[in-house]
Amino acid sequence: MAVEHRIPCCLFLLRVGVFIVMFVWTLDKFVNPEHAAQVYAFFFAIGGLGATAFYVIGGLELLVILAFVAGLFRRFTYGIVLLLHTVSTLAAWRLYLDPFSNLLFFAAWPMLAACVTLYLLRDLDTLCVIPAGPHASSPNP
Repeated sequence: MAVEHRIPCCLFLLRVGVFIVMFVWTLDKFVNPEHAAQVYAFFFAIGGLGATAFYVIGGLELLVILAFVAGLFRRFTYGIVLLLHTVSTLAAWRLYLDPFSNLLFFAAWPMLAACVTLYLLRDLDTLCVIPAGPHASSPNP
């Protein structure tokens, strides 16, 4: 397989992998809003949010990540996913200080690298994307 075909395939796999993680995090807000409230209170110092707030947050996240996995509005959706994951990765800074008690949190760093890669190479991520609008044939700037 030529390089020009391998790059879109690799970017597609990264996009689907990032989507899977983000999708489960989003579902948590619907399935277990109490857990989402604990996460927001512990990592982001945002307490007192009720289930309705997490349904709204989850709904907005769901729209973004569905557009992301479809390859729609790449500059916007890839950027939002990168921002969300950067904030969540950095918010866990205390857990990185005791690495052997929190090994799973270190998986956030390769995923962050995947998000950065997807954002920077978004114009090359062309496999299984839905064209957006009348100018869909032109790459995202």
